[in-house]
Amino acid sequence: MCVHAHPDDEALFTAGASLHYAALGYRVVLVTCTNGQLGFDDQGRPGPDPAHDLTVTRSLRAGELQRAADLAGFSRSVSLGFDDSGMIGWPQNANPEAFMNCDVDATARTLAALFDEVKATVVLTYDENGFYGHPDHVMANVVTRRALEMASTVERLYYPVVPQSVLASFVPQAQATGVFLPQWVLEANYAIADELVATSIDVTRFAEQKQACIAAHASQIDNADLVTMDPRLFSLLFGTEFYQRAWSRSAASGDATDLFGGLS
Repeated sequence: MCVHAHPDDEALFTAGASLHYAALGYRVVLVTCTNGQLGFDDQGRPGPDPAHDLTVTRSLRAGELQRAADLAGFSRSVSLGFDDSGMIGWPQNANPEAFMNCDVDATARTLAALFDEVKATVVLTYDENGFYGHPDHVMANVVTRRALEMASTVERLYYPVVPQSVLASFVPQAQATGVFLPQWVLEANYAIADELVATSIDVTRFAEQKQACIAAHASQIDNADLVTMDPRLFSLLFGTEFYQRAWSRSAASGDATDLFGGLS
């Protein structure tokens, strides 16, 4: 099960793993915590724009998520329905319906029930920094960690990460070609040392499908250059997915190239 904050996060962060394991016959389930209503609307206006249309954006992103989840290999997609909190400092942070203000225990109970219902063995979500500091990503980590204390079937928790060596190589090359890089790339946690990576999955064969998943979220124009990016450059960032093992119910081994490695 993948626990993501917004529509399009499943495409950007874990589509390689979901496609890889779906192709191997695993049941892969997506949980999206917010409706993403502060993304770009149908006129390209961002959440902070006074003219931004929340209703249109919410509907638009729901449709995009449905298409992208199917492309990414998910057999089931669940939305928790919280409002997007926006970035730190946005006035929408004060919205009581925003995910960053959720009741952690109540939300964790819902997640734990889902984990056990689908008999989830491996769970993926963001690290404590939310990958790049977005409060909804941080809250996804908080409620997932709490849910693990309540669930019975989960054996391992992993965080998608991009190690220092990959970012150090990718960012200059992309910028040299004039590619616009979204905030989540430029503000990614550069503190992830290569040795913190537990699992590396070669998903090069799914690169074209990963780009299609990102393209399905067409309203999110800040990712547009990723959709048209040169395949070689795209594969440099997306051709291998890296995961940090954050928690394991028992001593873990055998997961260098397989999130389920060593599990019976």
